[in-house]
Amino acid sequence: MNGMKETHILIVGGGPVGLALAADLGRRGIECILVEQSDGTIYHPRANTVNSRTMEFCRRWGIAEDVRQAGTPPDFPLDIVYCTGLEGHMLARVDRPTYGGHKPLPTTPERSQRCNQLFFDPLMRELAASFSSVQLRYRCRFESFTETPDSVLCELHDLANDRRETIKARFLVACCAGRSSVPRALGVRWEGKPVLSYHLNVFLKIKQLWTRHDKGKAAFYFFVDESGGGPSLIELDGRELWRLGINTGQHPVAPESINIPAIVKEFVGADIPYEIVSILPWTCRSIVADTWRRGNAFLAGDAVHQHSPSGGFGMNTGLGDAVDLAWKLAAVVAGWGGPALLDSYEIERKPVASRIVREATENQAPLGDPATRALIRAKGQEGDRARRIIGENILRERTRVFVSDGLVLGYRYEPSPIIVPDGTPAPVETVSQYAPTARPGSRAPHAWLAEGRSTLDLFGDGFVLLAFDGAADVGSPIVEAARARGMPLKMLAIEDDAIANLYERRLVLVRPDGHVAWRDDAPPKDPLALVDRVRGATH
Repeated sequence: MNGMKETHILIVGGGPVGLALAADLGRRGIECILVEQSDGTIYHPRANTVNSRTMEFCRRWGIAEDVRQAGTPPDFPLDIVYCTGLEGHMLARVDRPTYGGHKPLPTTPERSQRCNQLFFDPLMRELAASFSSVQLRYRCRFESFTETPDSVLCELHDLANDRRETIKARFLVACCAGRSSVPRALGVRWEGKPVLSYHLNVFLKIKQLWTRHDKGKAAFYFFVDESGGGPSLIELDGRELWRLGINTGQHPVAPESINIPAIVKEFVGADIPYEIVSILPWTCRSIVADTWRRGNAFLAGDAVHQHSPSGGFGMNTGLGDAVDLAWKLAAVVAGWGGPALLDSYEIERKPVASRIVREATENQAPLGDPATRALIRAKGQEGDRARRIIGENILRERTRVFVSDGLVLGYRYEPSPIIVPDGTPAPVETVSQYAPTARPGSRAPHAWLAEGRSTLDLFGDGFVLLAFDGAADVGSPIVEAARARGMPLKMLAIEDDAIANLYERRLVLVRPDGHVAWRDDAPPKDPLALVDRVRGATH
């Protein structure tokens, strides 16, 4: 063991989830090494949506404006169009007025943006690399690991130098998507459907496509044929880059067997010039891992949940995993976090992922009944009636997956061993509508402070105790208890009646990830017990 390199945390996978975890650890001063077997270059477009919760994380990391500048131009409409083809019949248009641009919303200072991984990953890479405690190692393949009582011994292969080495890490986190060997080694079993369908993504260049059809600019064009499904065309940069998605059925097929020119001709247009940049086959799944941790090894992102890209939830859910896990690992490394802190990771995140996987999967059902679908491209009154019925079905059934603030901002961590319930009833869960609440387990609500900052700008490092209505004096026992346990906490007095009404209690304790841990009008009888609960030192 002499001379073996050591690190606090080894991260496997250099995609957005791994980079987010590295960056969030880095800003907390925690030493970590990220290994990625590729050179980090993104050759084919993947995730497009950076939802408002992820944009709030980017705001915390100081890159929100960079994401806006790198993504789709702010004046490009981010609506969803369903049609039989760009030269065919219009079926429905789903408006998304709260997406894109700079103007804040009542519930968040950050709107959802469209910034493909082609542009998002380099920003995350630059952010992670900016911290001296973070080491990014590309062209380095993780091969295996061995668990010890207090660490994980990781075998790596430096592909650039053809050199093998062992790194001793206190914790291992696999963020390496569906290709990861770590879930198999941990004996993870998948819950759900491992295969829904097989697909082909075709990366295209089409200049000024919107000038060549009458459906208007949109972020998504979903084409619907007699099957009730069909290809999709998704903008990537608001200029010339597009992704054509083709469902190839229930069995894998060779990409060269798909007549891509015929599909483009049928649904995009017969005379529209285009260039194929790359083609990538992929499998649509609906699965969640039964366990997210064993010992000192953790899983995050696609290594524990995979689903349809409908709604753009995948990458964002993975970044939520990273943000939840980062502060907990950092707390344990720093010595103030207890064992229940790490136990809470799966307890909190798995229900969130399960709900999102369920919603994304439900969006894959065919549109309309077979008799109606058969007439979707028919002429005359029968065709008009069929298209009207399917259009109404789209607006009724599909809108929620694209206007999803209830999922994006309204998820909550309950039950959780590090959240203290206050006895109030749980709000009704909805997909589209988000109602701000400071109920324990929920994301602390956004409100503008007098100096033009958001309440969300107060969170992200240690715990924050918000004191309303002159409660700073009575909150001091909690501050003293945190100091006695070495838990970072600062108390902030806010004298704003509107914000006090929003948070509903005179004292509100917010975690480093921005979720409410506890609230009440008076300090607890045992402040040390409260502090021990929220830092995971009690079960």
